Amino acid sequence: MTERTRHVGATGPVAFVGLGMMGLPMATRLLEAGFAVQGSDLSVDARNAFAAKGGKAFSTAREAADGASIVITMLPDGKIVREALLGSGGVAGVVARGGLVVDMSSSAPMQTRRLAGDLAAMGLSLVDAPVSGGVRRAQDGSLAIMAGGDAADIERARPLFEAMGRSIFATGPVGSGHAVKALNNYVSAAGLAAACEAAIVAGRFGVDPAVLVDVLNASTGRNNSTEVKMKPFVLSGTFASAFSMALMAKDLRTAAELADDLGIDAAGARGAAALWTRASEDLGPGADHTEIYRYLAARRGKA
Repeated sequence: MTERTRHVGATGPVAFVGLGMMGLPMATRLLEAGFAVQGSDLSVDARNAFAAKGGKAFSTAREAADGASIVITMLPDGKIVREALLGSGGVAGVVARGGLVVDMSSSAPMQTRRLAGDLAAMGLSLVDAPVSGGVRRAQDGSLAIMAGGDAADIERARPLFEAMGRSIFATGPVGSGHAVKALNNYVSAAGLAAACEAAIVAGRFGVDPAVLVDVLNASTGRNNSTEVKMKPFVLSGTFASAFSMALMAKDLRTAAELADDLGIDAAGARGAAALWTRASEDLGPGADHTEIYRYLAARRGKA
């Protein structure tokens, strides 16, 4: 057992389930911080990449979690997380009572609350701790992490979070991390769509969209999308931010559904979810989320 593993109260390695575009650099950051990490992924390439970083890689989550008292999941959605934990061959069956599950995926808050109850019946605690920042910030360990759950459980996981992120927020009870992440992505997506629409209108009028972006970044229209997405990924035509449109659309539906569940008429969130869902369906599963520009431009008669 490494010294860092002792600091999180673990009796064995940390299991990391999901070594995808975000999961691999996050798990690698844990290795670099001195944690013993056992990772799993369905992809052979992902497992090989993790092994090349010095981690132990397994084809099943259950194998990776064997002997671990802390399990991190970084998977596409809450349904897949639930299956990995509680389904046939789920990891919950091999984690000792008193173990901690940290779901860093972007899951639905209400589903997370139900999952926490089911895990509690097995003697396991759950912290939901989704992230924001994309692949680049996963690689350099500067993610923003939104952690929901019991305060003691969040503190137990804090050394892990500090290895992967720069800004760590305790957001409230279990499920609140996922709620905050969905709402953050709603605001982010709204900003990107607005900036893209403004660039399209500016270009049609004869204004260089790059000049418009410069003005926005020196004015009140400045936001994350104008600062880090518009020129590098949108105006350049590369559309290579490494975050998919399908995942953004999923997060926006989560935000809209949460508002519905709470009896709130959030027309903006509902409209954004509908827009991004249509764009994702139109552009296909491989589309980058910055390609919302292409969708909006085509809808306005511009290629």
